[in-house]
Amino acid sequence: MKPPLLLIGQGSHDDAYAAEFGRFVHRLRCRLDQTAADVSGGYLERATPRLSESVASLVARGHHRLVALPLSLSRVSDDLGAAMEREQKLHPTLMYDYGRPLGPDPRVLALLADRLNEAAADISKPRPRPLELVGARPRLRAVDAPVTEDLHVEPSETAVVLVGEGSTDAAANAEIHRVSRLFWETHAYDFMTVETAFVSVTPPGVPGGLERCRRLGAKRVIVVPYLLFAGGLLERVWAQALAYGAGHPDLDIRCAEVIGDCETLADVVIDRYEEALQLVP
Repeated sequence: MKPPLLLIGQGSHDDAYAAEFGRFVHRLRCRLDQTAADVSGGYLERATPRLSESVASLVARGHHRLVALPLSLSRVSDDLGAAMEREQKLHPTLMYDYGRPLGPDPRVLALLADRLNEAAADISKPRPRPLELVGARPRLRAVDAPVTEDLHVEPSETAVVLVGEGSTDAAANAEIHRVSRLFWETHAYDFMTVETAFVSVTPPGVPGGLERCRRLGAKRVIVVPYLLFAGGLLERVWAQALAYGAGHPDLDIRCAEVIGDCETLADVVIDRYEEALQLVP
């Protein structure tokens, strides 16, 4: 039997994020069940199950080696290493190998392109109000404006703002700028530009990214969250875009969805898992 896969999330108080994380863990469990590999998920903080609970459950089921994979788009914080060291002290027989973070995998960039194209496809529809319910949760489509027929705007007049989470780690923030450039050159080359912004901690925020696009002459901006799952961070992206748009009614602002729980994301995770197994002696 293969070592189990332990998916590690940072953790959030947001129920929507936790629910989508849980659905994704279930998706992986169904996929890897065919290869006799156990799958579990745990959070470093702020949500349950905690990492310690998931590890204890795996050890109780007879697993003493596992692959720990951070479900993250960016660099892994030192907190993860410290947490796994604590688990090893609690369970002296435990051995683990790390899987690489997802990062700007080509398939992740392709998923971002799908979200961008979905938002762009909505442009042909009449402008709705700024916050409407789609399914069970709010979704920002465009800033408030009179419902009139949209003027034709070329892709070359449309800018993209890629929004990362933001960190005190300068290297992690630099990685988001790298992703923006990769995304522009591989999937958004018809657009005017792909600017980088952050939800919090470090500038520029979403308004700063939108302002740069406006000064470059963009008539329309599509905000693309570089986030895995819906939740409080996504709502903050929407709120910042909405606040900026209220003061700039001449600029058409659209917001894309997060990457979300999907089969392609599962493919990337499984590849990271298999890659880590190659290193197991």
